[in-house]
Amino acid sequence: MSAKTKIVVLHMKELIYTGIFAVLGILFVVLLIMMFLPDKENPPSQEPDITETASLYIPGIYTTELVLGSQSIDVEVIVDKASITSIRMVNLNDAVTTMYPLLQPTFDSICEQVIEQQSLEHITYTSDSKYTSLVLLQAIQTSLDKAAVPDSQ
Repeated sequence: MSAKTKIVVLHMKELIYTGIFAVLGILFVVLLIMMFLPDKENPPSQEPDITETASLYIPGIYTTELVLGSQSIDVEVIVDKASITSIRMVNLNDAVTTMYPLLQPTFDSICEQVIEQQSLEHITYTSDSKYTSLVLLQAIQTSLDKAAVPDSQ
């Protein structure tokens, strides 16, 4: 009997590509399994007690429109459950900054104080920017009022 010999030629480049794709495929499957399996630490039947941590705000981004002359800007306040995370002005264009030069420095000063104190009480401002500060504080307060958790009593 004659045995037919078969010769198989493997190229190193193809072996490396196959190995890389096999590892990526395994990682992808492991990632999918980790994403879609429920957490063992907090089963769905045991919901955390909401009364344990007092929430001051409903987490989200809240905006208040501020009209300055014929232009308008939005004051955006970002909060999580218990704190003010960020405050910024949106849609601020060059015309507003030119017409109201104290707006940006005053806003930056107020935002720094509010985020540090987590309150609008005891905010200090210069007498040069009194009215600008009051308008900005009112816009921030309006946004925080929108974010406040309603009393359930």
